[in-house]
Formats: sequence, C-alpha cells, structure tokens
Amino acid sequence: MNRHFQPPFVLSLSKGEGTPFADDRVYALQLRSGRTEGRPHSSAGFTLVEMLVALFIFALIAVASAALLRSSTDSEEASREALESLSALRRMNIIVDRDVGQAIGRVHRDRAGIRQSAFEGGAGGGDALFSLVRRGWVNHDDTARSSLQKVEYRLENGRLERSSFPYVDGAAASAPTLVIDGVRTASVRYLHDAEWRDRWDPSLPSLMPAAIEITIDQADLGTVRQLFLVGNGA
Repeated sequence: MNRHFQPPFVLSLSKGEGTPFADDRVYALQLRSGRTEGRPHSSAGFTLVEMLVALFIFALIAVASAALLRSSTDSEEASREALESLSALRRMNIIVDRDVGQAIGRVHRDRAGIRQSAFEGGAGGGDALFSLVRRGWVNHDDTARSSLQKVEYRLENGRLERSSFPYVDGAAASAPTLVIDGVRTASVRYLHDAEWRDRWDPSLPSLMPAAIEITIDQADLGTVRQLFLVGNGA
C-alpha cells in the first residue's frame, strides 16, 4: 500500500483555492517579503508636519489664555485700588463734614492764654489748614468735660491729619489721626457774603464763614474739590 504524507494544510496561491485562511496566509507571506499588494496600508501615528502644526496651535492658545488672565488680574487690581481710593475720599468727606457742620462761634484761648478766633483758616500753604470749635462731642466715658471740642486740620508729609484737643482753652493737641493719605497739595477757600476768600481772618472773632471749599491733589484720584457748609455761618 502506497502511503503519502499529507500536510495538515495545503497552501495554494491560486485564487479561490485552499482553506478559508489562505488569503490571510498569503498576506502574511507578503508582509514578510515587503509586498502588500491588494491590502490597504493603514497609518499608525501622526506625521512630523502634523505634530508641528498641533504644537503651534497649542502655543497660540496658551499665549492667548495667559494674556487674558493677565488682563483680568490687572483689571481686578485697578478696580480694587480705585475702590479703596474712593472709600478714603468718602471717609474724609464724612469726618470733615461732621466737624465743619457742627462748628460754633466759640472764641477760645491757646496754651499761652492768647485769645483766638472761633474759626481760623489759611490758604493751605502754612502750618494748619484750618481750626474750629465744634459741638456734639460725644462723652462715652461720662467724664467731667464739655461737649465742645476744638479740632485742627493740617497737611504733613502727604497726610491730611486731624488733631483734637481735650479742652477748648489752653490745652495741647492730642496725637493726630489720618484723614486721607497720598495728598500732594491741599488748599482751602472760605465763603462769606457771596464772595470766596483765600484766608479767614475776620474782624469779629466769633464770625464764621458760610461754607468752605477744600481742594486736594491726591495721588490716585487727582484733583478733588469738596464743599462743606459751616454749622451756623452766615
């Protein structure tokens, strides 16, 4: 009996012959030999040009995002500084209005016993801007003192300061408190008989102006002019 060895699989390169896996085996042999006719060659990644374009687009987005973030931060900082400056100006307005609005024509004496006018004011170029005696000094501690208080405003090293006196007559000023900072210049005018004056030195010591005008040049706000009615000035 003539027996021949039969391999488990007969590979045929003819179209339509062999097992159902014949085409895949042929394709495998073609891959080994470097020939892949009849099968599409798929790409497994990006080309160098595609990578460069993607990096360029990403860089543009990053730069634009950084610029937008920086602009938002600067705007927020500028808004915060502007609000702080406006708050300081509002605080000045409240403090000065409270003093000037309650001023009275009380003649007083300084530490040397010299008689002083109820309201004294210069143009702003000297030592004190103006001084006055006001009523309505709240006595929280129930100490034995008057409800009248002498106050003085002056410009010192870019700071508009307010000093008060424990007694109307013959007392030294207490430590000054800050009204507003960053003041380059300050000037005051005084209204009397529908006429503005650069100084207030009336012939009658008890006479007071009807209103005062304070003009300051502040570092953040520029030139600001404020008007205040004097308590019972005429």
